[in-house]
Amino acid sequence: MKLKNNRTTLLTKDVHIRRLLALMIIWMIFMAIFQFDKFYTLSNFQTMAAQFPEFGLMALGVMICMISGGIDLSVVGVANFVAIASGQLLKYIAANTGGLNGFGIFLAMLFGVAIGAVAGVLNGLLVSKIKIPPILATLGSYELFRGIAIILTEGKAVSGLPMSYAETIAGSLFGLIPVQLLFFVAVVLLLSFLLNRTTYGIKLYMLGTNETAARFSGHRTDEILIKTYMLSSIFAAIGGLIMLANYNSARADYGTVYTLQCVLIVVLGGINPMGGEGRISGTVLAISVLQMLSSGLNRFPQISSFYIPLFWGGVLLLVMVLNFFSKNRNRTGKLKGALLSKNNTA
Repeated sequence: MKLKNNRTTLLTKDVHIRRLLALMIIWMIFMAIFQFDKFYTLSNFQTMAAQFPEFGLMALGVMICMISGGIDLSVVGVANFVAIASGQLLKYIAANTGGLNGFGIFLAMLFGVAIGAVAGVLNGLLVSKIKIPPILATLGSYELFRGIAIILTEGKAVSGLPMSYAETIAGSLFGLIPVQLLFFVAVVLLLSFLLNRTTYGIKLYMLGTNETAARFSGHRTDEILIKTYMLSSIFAAIGGLIMLANYNSARADYGTVYTLQCVLIVVLGGINPMGGEGRISGTVLAISVLQMLSSGLNRFPQISSFYIPLFWGGVLLLVMVLNFFSKNRNRTGKLKGALLSKNNTA
C-alpha cells in the first residue's frame, strides 16, 4: 500500500510536465501542418532562443518566491529600472573614455546586478521583517522602481547606446547560439544546484510547505526569504540587461505583459501558488512552450498581437481551474484509499 501511495505521489508531481510535453507536441504538429516553412527555420528558432531569456529569467525569480509561499510582482519594474540605470552608465562610460570596451560592459552589468540585489533585499525585508503580504509588498516596490525609472528618464526612452554592448550581449556564439541563451542556461544550472543540492533548497521548500514548522525546526525563515527575494531581483536584473541589449534602448514601460506571462509560466510549470511544490524543469519547459506558442501565433497574420494578452489570461485561468479539479480528485482518491485501508485493517 505504501509503495502504491509513493507511486501516486510521483505521478502527481509529473502530471504538469506530461501535460506540457503533450501541448508542445500538439502545437509543433499543428505548426508543421499550417506554417511549416515559416516556423521550422533555423532563424526562427534562433530568434526564439534570443527572445525568451529576458522574461524567462524573471519567471525563474517568480518561481522561487512562489515556492516560498509568496510571489514577486516587481520583476518587470526591477528589470526596467536596472536597464535604464545601466544604460545611462554605459553612455557615460563611452562618452568619457572614448569608447566602450569589455571592462566597461562588465562594469555596467555588475552595476545592474548590484541594483537588483539591493531591490531584492528591500522586498525581502518588507515581507520577512515588516510582515507585509508578498503580493502587496512587491506590487508596491514595482510602482516604486517604475516611478524612479520615470523620474530618471522623464518618461522618455534611454537610447543612443554604444552598439558594442548590443553586439556583445545580443550577439551569437559561433554565429549560431545566442549569447542571451547562455545567460539563461547558466542561471538555470545555478538555480537547479541551489534547489536540489544545497540546504537552501531544502529550507525553501519546507518554508513554503509549512512556515510554522520551518520556524520551529530552527530555520532562519527571515534570512531565507531575504535570500529568495534577492535572487529573484538579481534574475530580473539580468533579464533587464538582456532587454537593454535586445532593444538597444530602455524605458520604464517595456515588458509590461511580462508580469502576467511570468505568473502563467510558473503556474503552468507546476509550481503550487500556495508554496512548497514544483520543480525547475517544469518552469523551463513552460517557458519553452509559451515561447513556441507566441512565435507560432505571430506567424498567422490574421491574429493581431493585441489578442495575445487575452490569450495568456485565458490560459492562466484555465490552468488554475484544471489544477483545482486535479487536486480535488487526488484528495478524494487519497481519502478513499485511507478509508479502504482502515476497513481492511479492521
